Amino acid sequence: MVKVIPLYEGTFSVAIDKIFRRIDKSDPPHKNALKLSINPFLIQDDNQNILFDAGLGDLLGQDTSIDMILGNLEEQGVLDFEVTDVFLSHLHFDHMGGLAHQKNGYWELTFSEADIWVSEAGWKKLSESIDSQDERKRDFFHFLDSHANLQMLTGNSSNPISNIRVETIGGHTEHHQALYYENVDHKYVMAGDVIGTRSAINRSYAAKYDFDPKQSMKVRKEIQELSYSEGHVIMAYHETDNPMFRLTGYDDNKGYKIENISA
Repeated sequence: MVKVIPLYEGTFSVAIDKIFRRIDKSDPPHKNALKLSINPFLIQDDNQNILFDAGLGDLLGQDTSIDMILGNLEEQGVLDFEVTDVFLSHLHFDHMGGLAHQKNGYWELTFSEADIWVSEAGWKKLSESIDSQDERKRDFFHFLDSHANLQMLTGNSSNPISNIRVETIGGHTEHHQALYYENVDHKYVMAGDVIGTRSAINRSYAAKYDFDPKQSMKVRKEIQELSYSEGHVIMAYHETDNPMFRLTGYDDNKGYKIENISA
């Protein structure tokens, strides 16, 4: 039996300092800040417990904690060492911060038995720029680089494990990846921050924070077309209320009809 669950970690106001300050779902963000929710996704497939992105961990402010993802997993009957694979859409810390923590005063892998699947080119680029980050993020990266079971993804498309397809799409980051789970009638896609929220659907916009805004626009349109034609459920990492939905119809004037999917 296939089971897909968003692991909601909370809603946050995030300003230029990139500190995540917790707010209620219904609250507006603080002045000059963005409102972001965090939803790693758990896919349970036979003996596999797969994560698409890894959450915040305790890396991005006092309002963040590794206990969020661990508690969410425990509610689904999954312990930390039972996670088999973690796929990262990209290497921004709000998507990978949950990979390691200092809950006991020293760095530990959160998912000690898991393979961590990352873009090889993206990991290399992060390694070349990591010295520009603060000390804690530098220590976090070097700990992962030395201790995590990193599996490097190369090329534009790969099928690293059963039912998983990874496509390099660029856009939000240079080496951004779209993550697909495809098992007969169970089809899902998570495109990181290229389609980070439900509101990205039916909009044509160039985000100034993207590495390549035009590429984001292009692949955002392509993923919507694919999801509609082939029936993929879209998983939106930063969506507050409905992080999973499918496109069920199309109108030339109104765009796609969106149907929310309950976990």
